[in-house]
Amino acid sequence: MSDQPHWDWTLLRAGSLRLDGGSMFGVVPRVMWSRLSPPDESNRIGLQTNCLLLKSGDQTVLIETGCGDKWSEKMRSIFAIEERTVVDALAEHGVSPSDIGDVVVTHLHFDHAGGLTRQDGDEAVPVFGSASVHVQGREWEDAIANRSTMTGTYLRTHLDPIADRVILLDGECNILPGIRSWPMPGHTWGQQAILIDTDDGVVCFPGDVCPTRHHVGAPYSMGYDMLPYENMLSKRRLLDRAASESWTLVLDHEPGDATFRVHVEGNWFVLEPLN
Repeated sequence: MSDQPHWDWTLLRAGSLRLDGGSMFGVVPRVMWSRLSPPDESNRIGLQTNCLLLKSGDQTVLIETGCGDKWSEKMRSIFAIEERTVVDALAEHGVSPSDIGDVVVTHLHFDHAGGLTRQDGDEAVPVFGSASVHVQGREWEDAIANRSTMTGTYLRTHLDPIADRVILLDGECNILPGIRSWPMPGHTWGQQAILIDTDDGVVCFPGDVCPTRHHVGAPYSMGYDMLPYENMLSKRRLLDRAASESWTLVLDHEPGDATFRVHVEGNWFVLEPLN
């Protein structure tokens, strides 16, 4: 571990959106989840698309890309997608898309991979023209085949333009020195968490296994999950290791403070905000 680079990291807010609260909390009754995440008149709850900017020496890496901007007014209205992208968030830190050498995505749903491409006239083109894109091989295969109960989340306009620069990962592995993949099946078969070595220990970006602070409970999984029970098992593994090894968790859809430490409480876990 001592010869691995330690990455500096910055939380990026790539834009808000709103999704149906019942779908976001699955089997949890509305009377319970609505006290945690009050819905609007359309039953949608507020979410954020959080990403991470990593720097080490002359290397610059982006974790996750948000929704991007290739949306019709109708779709933007349905999901209340903010007119803000990860490119705007990067610019606030003096970083341009051409500075990014590698992009890592937890999975390829539109709110995580949409920002990989942008519209240029009649075609979609890569946003990060110099970057390799790292994703689990199983996730890429499922995305191309559109294996999902949500038929509108694996969109070819996000996938085809970057197909020639995708690096397919196989399970737990080193993505780059100091950046590792840890499979988190449940939300999708090929979802991965990203572990990053920093001067303050491991920072973990776990993807949609626990999208907000209110999803920390065992049954608090999404109706969007392909494997709800497997997601619960993945969540237990994640939280147990995060607590025992004092990781920092960065939750991808948390609209408030998004960084947490995990502590054991009774037979389960609690999240302590860091900010």
